[in-house]
Amino acid sequence: MTKKLNLVLIFGGRSGEHAVSLRSAQSVLKALDGDKYQVYQVGITTDGLWLFGQNAHEAFRTGNLGELHEAVIMDDGDKPYLYTRSKNQLIRVAQIDVIFPVLHGTFGEDGTVQGLFEMHNCAYVGAGVLASSVAMDKAVCKHVMQSFGIPVLEYAVYSRRDINSDLARTIESAEKVAPYPLFVKPANLGSSVGISKARNRQELEKALKLAARFDRRVLVERGISPREIEISVLGNTLVECTVPGEIVPGDEFYTYKDKYESGDPEIAIPAPLSEAQTSLLRQYAVTAFQAIDGAGLARVDFLIDKTTGKAYFNEINTMPGFTEISMYPKLWLYSGLTYAELVNRLVELALERKAEQDETIRKYED
Repeated sequence: MTKKLNLVLIFGGRSGEHAVSLRSAQSVLKALDGDKYQVYQVGITTDGLWLFGQNAHEAFRTGNLGELHEAVIMDDGDKPYLYTRSKNQLIRVAQIDVIFPVLHGTFGEDGTVQGLFEMHNCAYVGAGVLASSVAMDKAVCKHVMQSFGIPVLEYAVYSRRDINSDLARTIESAEKVAPYPLFVKPANLGSSVGISKARNRQELEKALKLAARFDRRVLVERGISPREIEISVLGNTLVECTVPGEIVPGDEFYTYKDKYESGDPEIAIPAPLSEAQTSLLRQYAVTAFQAIDGAGLARVDFLIDKTTGKAYFNEINTMPGFTEISMYPKLWLYSGLTYAELVNRLVELALERKAEQDETIRKYED
């Protein structure tokens, strides 16, 4: 009988997307095969406390954290382990075979927790430190995409200090990016949190202040009347992608409510595009994934100007929304990969990537 893999499912996190993570983790938890995996649930509070318990997800969902224990990941120089801490004593729970971090946004999808996993020699689902951090920063990611010949909308980046100390000058500068409307976004966040469309100076001021609450860097970019196109990518060295899907927002753009609360966003799979458009966007999606050294999964988002028909790269999400109504798994389902099969494939890719990393020589000997 094959030994079960010890899988640590991590959710929550210090992010404006904490609640989104809980929703995604619920779907993953439901899909994990109990015959294949021994699942250990670890939740991270919005204050950054790691907590372990048999029903940690339910405890986080209801807010009843009293029965949970502080969780710690450590290694013995070779193998990683999950521990609990009580009264300054560490109690070993299990050796870790693989971690599934269902964490969105800052301190989860931005390379920080990936660095922790690397330091403790863990196999984990998803992108590594570099890909996570580059993809998370919308401005840096746009720089990279431009260098690979992938078109992006005109943009500028402002700091929270710029906005708080000299709002008038920041507004004047932002208005030079392009004519209204402008879109204003936190540079390091996802799930449409903190994003606004500004049609005039008054709305721009409000949008800048809002975005600055969620990140210390704020992106302002040219607004268009867009079609919103998404493509799901899967793989490590060998990469495959789905057909494009199209989101038809209930609002002026694809909001947090559309993504996670309405339960029935209007989508088209495949997106009604020409063969040439489909081929170009799929090529861009794979190139974008490889450009940042992606691993495991990513959803690559594009905007098509309804007036000109020109396509622009919008962003790449290295841990996209993973609820049952999320576009990432829906696109793979259209391609014939069920949610459970997708989860299994991601675990396989995590182990494959770790095995490849283990081939690297860490000590130089002349």
